[in-house]
Amino acid sequence: MPALYDVSIPAFVRGLKNLSVMLEKGEAFATEQGFDPAELLNTRLIDDMAPLTRQVQMTTDTAKFLAVRVGQVENEPWADEEASYADVQARVAKAIAFLQNVSADGFEGREDAKVVLTTPSGDIPFTGSNYVHGFAIPNFYFHLSMAYALLRMKGVPLGKLDFLGAIR
Repeated sequence: MPALYDVSIPAFVRGLKNLSVMLEKGEAFATEQGFDPAELLNTRLIDDMAPLTRQVQMTTDTAKFLAVRVGQVENEPWADEEASYADVQARVAKAIAFLQNVSADGFEGREDAKVVLTTPSGDIPFTGSNYVHGFAIPNFYFHLSMAYALLRMKGVPLGKLDFLGAIR
């Protein structure tokens, strides 16, 4: 089985780079259409669902916390205070830089390590492998997909290749 680092960190970096490009395209689209790109940040699919800003925060948090919980990287608290398009892009750039400094060594032998996800509903115990494969990777792509969907819903001309990053 591939190492936990190999199946997560490089893919997360790629996904975050793709998210940055999608956000750039959203900003360009808003400008071309004559509306403030910040309007995109509050876009929701439905009232009880998190807006684009929160989707970006959750995507970046999921990536960062995988490195912290499994890769034994020191946590850097990040306030969820993004209020502008530049703030959201800076958050993505910060997450990419954080992950690019993560060493594969911290993931070695962590497949069976105890990982606990603390939620308002209670603690959820995982092994390192279960956390990576059963929570972090699906959660990362869920929020990345929602960011893509929110931008598409507003008319941003994105396609599958933008999400996959195959056009770069």
